[in-house]
Amino acid sequence: MPVRPFRFHAPQKDLDDLRERLATTRWPPTDTAGLRELIEHWRTDFDWPTQERRLNQPDQFTADVDGHTVHFVHLRSRATNPIPLLLTHGWPSSYAEFLPLLPLLTDTFDVVVPSLPGFGFTPGPPGRHLIRETPRLWTTLMRDVLGYDRFGAHGTDIGAYVTNRMALDFPEPLIGIHVTAVAEPDTTSAPLTDEEREYLERRARNHERDQAYAHLQRSDPTTIGYALHDSPVALAAWIADKWRRWSDDEPDADDLLTTVTLYWLTGTALSSCHAYADLGLATAAVPPAADLYPDAPPGADGRPLPKRITPPTAVIRTPNFDAPRTWAERAYADLRRWTRLDRGGHFLATEQPHLLAQDLEAFFQNAR
Repeated sequence: MPVRPFRFHAPQKDLDDLRERLATTRWPPTDTAGLRELIEHWRTDFDWPTQERRLNQPDQFTADVDGHTVHFVHLRSRATNPIPLLLTHGWPSSYAEFLPLLPLLTDTFDVVVPSLPGFGFTPGPPGRHLIRETPRLWTTLMRDVLGYDRFGAHGTDIGAYVTNRMALDFPEPLIGIHVTAVAEPDTTSAPLTDEEREYLERRARNHERDQAYAHLQRSDPTTIGYALHDSPVALAAWIADKWRRWSDDEPDADDLLTTVTLYWLTGTALSSCHAYADLGLATAAVPPAADLYPDAPPGADGRPLPKRITPPTAVIRTPNFDAPRTWAERAYADLRRWTRLDRGGHFLATEQPHLLAQDLEAFFQNAR
């Protein structure tokens, strides 16, 4: 499984095409989302060469893992006995979300940050269910390709699902897991508490109010994928809406546009949407919907785990995540850390990297 150095340089013709498409946008009469200002910044002021250098700054590689080409950052620690740590992003994000976090980790960790299949620089053709194989691919990457017999793992959003499933299916090499989202537990072993019932009611309301995008990506990802693949403004509108609603504060325009540009230049908007279909994501509040995706693996969104996850576990919660601790205790047999932050949102590694780094170090030093 040879490891090859990787750097990305966008072809000038692709950048010229992007700028031309932005300049010829057919705008609707209203702009209630405030998108025009962002698109004008993208067209005239956004400095892609600077962002490209930032993306290329950490050491990056590709490797063939079980027949799939996987892109990943690999930073070696300055410590004499570092803890190997795997970081997995979610949607609509990329490995770039972790860039502000990386310098804060290398005193303690060897850090590996792969791009999910179908996201950015890891190809993943839609409809192949490759995202379901990610826990196995990541385990193979860490053990067989990079030679880490034992390692820790952190995940956010879809990355939390991947991390939880690694701990369920491949627990042996894991020192512990650290996640921003709790795996869906079995609720038949004990009655729900009042707090848990209230949480499920809030979750149901939130899914109705805030999950239209997820229903579309789950039920018909290719149709929206055509729009996102062909129109940079559609792509920016789709992603910016989530960054603005899910972030604690207004996201930095250049951080947001770096992610959007990465999706655009790699042509992975459509394939990333298929992750929702492959995993049957966001069906928890619509019980019949779970029956429509019988092949989706358990552990997320209404599909209870077949058993509790056994490796040491930490859960870090932001203000917009309100599952009670008892809900997590149903999912994890060894819940060692339960952190509630008073700031930060969905993109925690970008929004509050120092807080996340402190929690990662505290948990994994203890777990080891």
